[in-house]
Parts: sequence; C-alpha cells; structure tokens
Amino acid sequence: MALFQISEPGQSPGPHQQRIAVGIDLGTTHSLVAAVRSGVAECLPDAQGRVLLPSVVRYLAKGERKIGFDALEPLADDPENTIASVKRFMGRGLQDVADHDKLPYRFVDAGVSGAPGMLWINTVAGDKSPVEMSAEILATLRRRAEDTFGGALYGAVITVPAYFDEAQRQATKDAAGLAGIHVLRLISEPTAAALAYGLDHAVEGIYAIYDLGGGTFDISILRLTRGVFEVLATGGDSALGGDDYDRALADWVLAQMDVQAVTASDIVAVKAAARACKEALSMLQNTTDSVAFSARLTRAKVDFHVSTVQFDAATASLTDRTLAAARKALRDAGLGRDEVNGVVMVGGSTRMPQIQRAVGDFFGHAPLNNLNPDEVVALGAAIQANQLAGHGATRDLLLLDVIPLSLGIETMGGLVERIVPRNQTIPTAMAQDFTTFQDGQTALALHVVQGERDLVADCRSLARFELRGIPPMVAGAARIRVTFTVDADGLLSVQAREQTSGVEARIDVKPSYGLSDEQIATMLQDSFSTAARDMQVRSLVEARVDADRMIAATQSALAADGDLLSPCQRASIDALLAAALQAKLLEDPKAVESATQQLAKGTEAFAALRMNRGIRQALAGKNVETL
Repeated sequence: MALFQISEPGQSPGPHQQRIAVGIDLGTTHSLVAAVRSGVAECLPDAQGRVLLPSVVRYLAKGERKIGFDALEPLADDPENTIASVKRFMGRGLQDVADHDKLPYRFVDAGVSGAPGMLWINTVAGDKSPVEMSAEILATLRRRAEDTFGGALYGAVITVPAYFDEAQRQATKDAAGLAGIHVLRLISEPTAAALAYGLDHAVEGIYAIYDLGGGTFDISILRLTRGVFEVLATGGDSALGGDDYDRALADWVLAQMDVQAVTASDIVAVKAAARACKEALSMLQNTTDSVAFSARLTRAKVDFHVSTVQFDAATASLTDRTLAAARKALRDAGLGRDEVNGVVMVGGSTRMPQIQRAVGDFFGHAPLNNLNPDEVVALGAAIQANQLAGHGATRDLLLLDVIPLSLGIETMGGLVERIVPRNQTIPTAMAQDFTTFQDGQTALALHVVQGERDLVADCRSLARFELRGIPPMVAGAARIRVTFTVDADGLLSVQAREQTSGVEARIDVKPSYGLSDEQIATMLQDSFSTAARDMQVRSLVEARVDADRMIAATQSALAADGDLLSPCQRASIDALLAAALQAKLLEDPKAVESATQQLAKGTEAFAALRMNRGIRQALAGKNVETL
C-alpha cells in the first residue's frame, strides 16, 4: 500500500519536499557557505574539511581558471592573472578605484561588452568583470553545498556590506545569477551577524555590530526584541578594511627602509609580508615584542622587525575612521554610548588587539567575541535562508533592515528632492507629488539620484527616464505622483503617474556602476559639514525658480494684453521686470524673493484688467436669459 508524506501546517515539509537553502558570506578575503542542519546553523566544509574559501580567482590560458586555495600558490608569480579582493571592485568604475595604480592588475575602462564606466581587468583569458569573478566564487560555494546535501540548491541568502549602494547590491545579485543561484534575499552583513548572535544567545536590547572585514567596514545599531531584529541606523566606510591595514603597514616599513615596490610581483610580495606580520602581531601577548616583516623584492630584500606599538601608530588613522562612523551611527539612532548593551565583533580584522582596545574604550565595556568573527555572518544568513525556504524552526523571526543612503529625484534648478531618507526601514514604498513647470507641458524627464547633499551635482546619478503623454495643461495643474519602491534586498524601482489621465512610466534602477569609495565615505560627512552652505544654495535656487515663473507669466501677459495699460503703467511694470531680472544675478536669496514679490504686487492691477477683459469677451452677444 502506498504511503503519503504528511506534515502538520506550519511544520517543515518532509524529506521529499525539503528545500536546500543556504547562507553565503561573499567576503573580500574569504567566503563561506552555511546551512541549518538538525536545527543548528553551521558552516559547510570542502572535501579537505576547510570552511573558508579564499576569495581569489586565477585565470589561465584557454579559458581555464582556479578558485580559492588552488589559486593562492602562484599569487606572487602571476599577479596580473590572480585576482584577490575582487569585492572592492563590485559595482565600480575605474575612476572609482583611487589606488588602482598601486594594484598589480591591468585595469581597463570597458571590457568585451563595452559597458561605459564598468571596471574590467585584462587577464590571459580576456577581459573579466568583477561580477564574473565573484560568480566564480559563488559557483564554487554552490557546488560545495550541493555536494554536502546531495541535491540541487533551492536558493541562498547572500550578505553584503551595510554601506553597499544600489550598484554594488545589484552587481552582487547579478553575480549570483551568473553562478546559477536563486537569491532569496540580500541582507546586510552586520544584520546577519546580529541574527546569529541574537538567536544563539537569546539576547534582547540595543546592540552595536562592529564589522571590520578585509575590504569594508560597517557599523550598525540594532534593537533585538523577542525575535524582531530592527536596524535603527547604519554607517561605515566601503573603502576601509584589513587590506588597508596591510597597505599602511607595508608603506610604513618601506618608508623606514627607503625602498619602493616597483613591479607587480613586488606589490604582491610586500602585501603578503604585511598580512603575515599583522597576523603574527595579533597573536602576541606582550606589546613590547616584535615580529619580522620579510619580503624579497626585485631590487632589494626587506627584513624589518615591527612591534605592536609601531603597527598601532602606523594604522591609528584607520582605526579612528571606524570610531568616527560609530559616532555618526549612534547620532542617527538618537542614542548615547551608555545605552548600548553590547558590541558584537564581526570580521577577521577585529582580531587585531588595537581594534579590541579601541572599541572597548569607545563603548565603555569589553566587546563580545562569543562567535567566530569569520563565520558569524554566514551563520546568520543561513538562519534567514532557512526561514525563507519555509522551514518552521525560525518562523517567528522578523528582520527589519534599512537603506544606507537617501534616494530622490532632481527638481528645477538642479535641486534634490529626497523621497526615501537614509536609515528608512525596508522594504518600503514612498511617494511624493510634483507638477509641471511650463504651460502645455506633455512630457517630464525624471532623474533619480542617491546621496545626502541638496544639489544634484554633489550626488550620484542612478537612472533617467521620461513620462510622456501628459495632457496639455497650464503650468502647475498636472499632478504627477512619483513612487520609490525599495525591496527587501535594497534594490530600487521608480514609477511616475499623472493622476488625472492615468499615464505612467516606471524603471527598475540598475546602474552600471555605483558610488565611488571616496564619495561613499564622505557623503554623510559632507552633509553635516556643509549643511549651512547647502541650505543657502538651496534657498537661492528656489528663489530664482520662483522669479523665473513670475517673470515668464508677466511677459506672457504683456504680450497678450499689454494694450490695456497706460504708458505710465507699462513703464512701471517694465521697471519691476528689469529689477527682477537683475536680482536673479545676485547671490542673495532674500533680494531675489523681494524683487519677485514686488513684481507680483505691481502687476495685481494689470491682472484685474485682464480678468475683466476675459469676462467681457465671454459674455459678449449673450443676454440674461441665455445665461
């Protein structure tokens, strides 16, 4: 007799319907894949029992390539074709990588696709994009998971730095698609870490997640309450990580010895020596001890002993940058340091003693290191993947993430009208109504931007599209609703709809490259330090736009009904027009506003004359009965 596989409502499906869902931490230095097995989240090892996969791809002739540990051995011998830390190039153009001249790769502006602004790297196997390289790493992790479970992967939750912008998030999703992975959700790395830590330890309260990885730094402030993980604020620096500590140490040592790295192999050798030295220093118990920094270059042999104190001094500015971001995140969350119940340390770079000390001193209590900082992000992603796959173990979990940078559109005068503010909980849909500027306007160009400044020139362009078919109306009569929809992955779509006629247009924002590292790091800082100047500029632009409208309306009225005015009245209005035009050239918004108001007041009588003429024309030839 055949048997049915039966499960109660809300329970996980039986073994025949089991969905294999994993969490993937696509890291700068290492990547991992994890899954929930028997109710416990754990990282999945390769055939040799290693859970870490170095995020390195080596390209060989005839389309061959090596990934992970297999690609590491020839790193110094073949640096141009062995690509490491590719995550730092995701969603980037060549102009966005400020230190590309210090890297051993052959960068090109556009690869075989010719995509404008897209960063590519020339290898023996041809031009390769960061998306393609990341896909190689993701595919390796997918195969590892499928080998572990003996079946096809249903989907994955993939983590990204909290400060990844639209282009970087989209590039990550594209890489997953190339790797044959269905993305269940993109979540921020600090949020994934809090997920793993909170469920493992059943903690509640306000926690800071300090995430210093190989290539990025994130700080997130979360409130954990009975299975609800709410991100209150996030910040960070997408151009700061363990790689930068390596480079700072290498530059300091070379400066002490008056030596330069002149070839691609030299650059790789020095960086490898710096990383080994950094890791050795992190193991020392006595700060007065030192370790050897040793590298063989083309023209010199570098042998230098570095102490913990020297390393701390050489990298102090980098550590200070992380604490500055932490201050901003606390300010955005409206919290003081004493209100934070704990600080969860995430990322291998947090093993550095100076980081542990600095974080402990800043928050006033020892940071939490209960979970492996290399694995905690992947474990949290696995927990979320288990839930999204429909398994019952984590069905009460609610994850509320936020958007890192504001989104808006360009308005008249090159101003930015923010529609979705930074630190807004996602998913979300927010709308705002706009109108037309000219009489009879039948089309509207929309320019979507991202950033915290008031002027379009100071933000980054994401997309442009047009709304056509607007019925001809007088200026200001049309009502156009622009709706921004940000999904759970932080990806954006924009819709514009004219409310009277119902005509609409929409676009899924998919930029070819994103904000520069320097721009991401300085956007929020600029928004605070230049707030007064931005407000002054915005007031001036708004005043000039109002003046333009009043001047255009007056000139149109004079052309149509100027004969109603006496020579004296016409001269008075002409003088007010000239004064308004002259005021527009000034840098004083109050002067522009005053001239506009005087023109409006000076034309009130003219407006009344025009209205009387219009009424007389409408009533001409009619009597009381017909009316």
